[in-house]
This record gives sequence, C-alpha cells and structure tokens, in this order.
Amino acid sequence: MAYELYYWDGLQGRGEFVRLALEEAQAPYVDVARGAKKNGLGTDALLAALDTEAPYPPYAPPFLKDGDLTIAQTANILFYLGPKLELAPRDEGLRYVANGLQLTIADLVTEAHDTHHPIASGLYYEEQKAEAKARATDFIDNRIPKFMGYFERVLAQNPHGPKHLVGGALTYVDLSLFQIVEGLRYAFPKATKHFADHYPHCVALHDAVETRPHIAAYLASPRRIPFNETGIFRHYPELDKAKR
Repeated sequence: MAYELYYWDGLQGRGEFVRLALEEAQAPYVDVARGAKKNGLGTDALLAALDTEAPYPPYAPPFLKDGDLTIAQTANILFYLGPKLELAPRDEGLRYVANGLQLTIADLVTEAHDTHHPIASGLYYEEQKAEAKARATDFIDNRIPKFMGYFERVLAQNPHGPKHLVGGALTYVDLSLFQIVEGLRYAFPKATKHFADHYPHCVALHDAVETRPHIAAYLASPRRIPFNETGIFRHYPELDKAKR
C-alpha cells in the first residue's frame, strides 16, 4: 500500500523534506493534494482529512497516512519513516540524535520563513516589508552562520567521517540538509555565494546528495515543485545581501 502524503499543492514547503526521503527510497506514495479530484484526491481531499471527526486529527500539513495510522509534523514523520525506508541509523541511540538534528532543521526552516513574514503569516509580505528587511538582515548576519556553523561542526566531529551527519551511511537528515542548502541558495544567492568556503562539509554533503541517482532523477522530474514566492524559501532581491 502506498503512503499518502498530505501537503499543499504548488509549493515545496515542509512537505519537501518528506518527499526527498520517499524519493530516495523509491517508496510508493501518493501526493494527495496534487492528485485529480475525480480520483478522490486534490485539495478537497486534504481539507477533508484535516476536518475529520476521527480521534487525534492533525493540526496542519504535512501529515502522512500509512494505512490506518496518521503521523503529523515533518520531524515526526521522518522519525517514523526513517527505519522503514532504511534512512535512519541502525543504532537506536543515534536515531534520537538524528531526530534532534531534524528538529534543529525545523527551527531553521521557521526562521527562514519569518524573514519574509516577521509579523504575521496572515499578512501579505508587502504589508511587512520594512520589518522583513530588518529580520532578513539579522538572519543573514547572525542566524545562518549559527545554524550552518553548527551543522558544519556536527559533520566535522562525526566519528565516521564528514560525509554524513549521523553515523556512516545516508540518513533522512542528510537529505534534509541538502534541502536547506538548496533553499538558502535560492532565497539568498548573494548571502550564500561563498557557502563552500565557509561550510565546505555541508556543501560537499549537498553535492553528494544531489548526484544520487534517485534524487537526481527526482530533481529533473515534474514531481519536484520549483521554488517560488509562495513557499518557505522565497527570493525577494531586496532582502538579500552579500555576507559581510
């Protein structure tokens, strides 16, 4: 039975971290909101799954259905899928390390989103441009170096070598860091121009993931939604600046 992934159509968003794991593992899945209404899919199906009267409904996408089980929240979904897709450490203790790293990535994703919506998600970007400029400047000067410097250090201190964040084999966290580098480069091309100089291990991991056969095929396919200005990572030139 195929996994059912519920996330908004037309944007990568937080659902992309789950898609990358499913694509790397070649796991069968249905991207529900992107399906045809005549097949019982589409946005209406997503909204119906949110408005369910069943116990423990999800708060918001992304969430995943595996048979009768519904798992919400990106890090939680990946913690569940990791062992099933052979994208988690075999050591149980390291699985919690991986989950902690994924939760840190979730913090970074939230801060990236807040560069263009620093006051309220319900307001348009154009209604908070001045505040967004100040938030993006701090994000570039202080928050990106703090997060990326941390991941660089985790890679450098991995006892198995700097090719992976956890253990000696690919995990879902490596795929997620790839997406972080991709997203930051899209949103802030000036600020990330010298990423390879500052964070060589992170960029090397990104480049290695990018060339993995299943990921490369996915990135070249129409299943990969392009970055755009409705997602988490948005390129507004006025918010980007060269890293000092």
